Amino acid sequence: DYTNPILKPEAAAVVKKNGKYSESGHDVPDPSNQCGVYSPPYLFSIQLGMRMLRWKDQIVILYNQNSQVRHVRLNSTHPRDLKPTPMGDSIARYEGDTLVIDTVGFKLQPYTVADRFGTPQSEAMHVVERYRLIDAKEAQSALDRHAGVVGTTGPLAADPAYPMALRVELTVEDPKVFTAPWTANVTYRRVRAADNEGVC
Repeated sequence: DYTNPILKPEAAAVVKKNGKYSESGHDVPDPSNQCGVYSPPYLFSIQLGMRMLRWKDQIVILYNQNSQVRHVRLNSTHPRDLKPTPMGDSIARYEGDTLVIDTVGFKLQPYTVADRFGTPQSEAMHVVERYRLIDAKEAQSALDRHAGVVGTTGPLAADPAYPMALRVELTVEDPKVFTAPWTANVTYRRVRAADNEGVC
C-alpha cells in the first residue's frame, strides 16, 4: 500500500511505480527473479523453507531456493571497518530461550528490495530477528489466519508428530525508507516431505 504512512514519500513513489509496472504484466526486478542474494527482510517475504545448523561459533542457515546460505556469527560484534555485503553482516546471541540475530551492513544490488512489492531498502537498514520455539497448536492458528487472508496454507503438510514450531519476530528499521520501525512474524513448521530445492 503506497499510501501507508510508514513509507517516506520517496519510498512511496517507488512502491507506486512498481505496482503500476507489475499491473501492466511485468515482473519488478527482485532477488528471486534476478537470481540474486536474498537479504533479510526480503528472504522472509518469499517464504522459503530453511534449515539451521549450529556450530561452535556460528549458525549456518540453508534456504531451499537458489542455494542461499547465510552465516551468522555467535557472541560476536559487528566490526568497526564493516565491509557491506548483499546479505549484510549478521551476529547472534541467546537471550534465554530466544536466539537474537542482528544484521547491518547491507550492500545494495540493482534489484535489492525489502519485500515482494518492490519496497526499497537502503544501506542503513537494520534487521533484528528473534527466534523461539512455540507450540504447534499456536503455529497452526497462525497458519489458519494466514490462509484466511491469502487463501492457501502452502504446498507442504506439517509433521503432526512434531509438537513445536519456530516463530521468528522481525523488527526492521531503515530511516531512509520508513518513518518508523516495523515488525512482522514468520512461523516455520517441520514438514513431512523431503527438502524441496529450487535452482535459479
